[in-house]
Amino acid sequence: MAQLNGKTALVTGGTTGIGLAAARRFAAEGAHVFVTGRRQQQLDEAVQAIGPNATGIRSDVSDLDDLDRVFDAITAHGNGLDVLFANAGGGEFAALGAITVEHYSDAFDTNVRGTLFTVQKALPVLNDGASVILTGSTAATKGTPAFGVYAASKAAIRSFGRTWAAELTGRRIRVNTLVPGPTDTPGITGLAASPEEAPALVQMLVTTVPLGRMGQPEEIANAVLFLASDQSSFMTGGEIFVDGGANQV
Repeated sequence: MAQLNGKTALVTGGTTGIGLAAARRFAAEGAHVFVTGRRQQQLDEAVQAIGPNATGIRSDVSDLDDLDRVFDAITAHGNGLDVLFANAGGGEFAALGAITVEHYSDAFDTNVRGTLFTVQKALPVLNDGASVILTGSTAATKGTPAFGVYAASKAAIRSFGRTWAAELTGRRIRVNTLVPGPTDTPGITGLAASPEEAPALVQMLVTTVPLGRMGQPEEIANAVLFLASDQSSFMTGGEIFVDGGANQV
């Protein structure tokens, strides 16, 4: 039987990479999936790739009015929300001496503000017993040069996961944090200063992974499905590393 049959899910940042892979997996497991993204063309392409059980809503998670539109649409759908994958996020390299207010704001507005208000605004539509999944980062527990602002924003996500798990036990809503390692996505290659430098960045990242390769979005999506489904029914406040051993070995 499909693990999410008849359920409703929301994936923010679901147009590429891990978000898209998770949305496709949710739909394949029987869920109706709402997907958000900031670019209409990518959103349309993602909905087509996911299939008939997908609804796309153009939205920036750092814009509270956009979030209201997302949850109005989910409310109108009529079945509440069983799975929330708060995945939208991003970051850029900047060493301590080069950090600007704009760099800081870009990271914290999307990763921290966006995640906080996505989950807050979801509360009225989350069904009792729902699963909330936050996207963390291996950077949050390591000292990666020039990645301090991004790492700090993802450390905040881990803290949110613990606190919200404790707050929502009365509704049996589980909150867990997914921590992907280096994964073959546009977000990773986009960290390079130029397209020409992307292969060197990828190769450097591979050297940090004991399994000797980048992860694939579909591999991360397997763990997202586990957290979304009843297979993880005795987990909340937890953190799952899917990182090829990068932070474990």
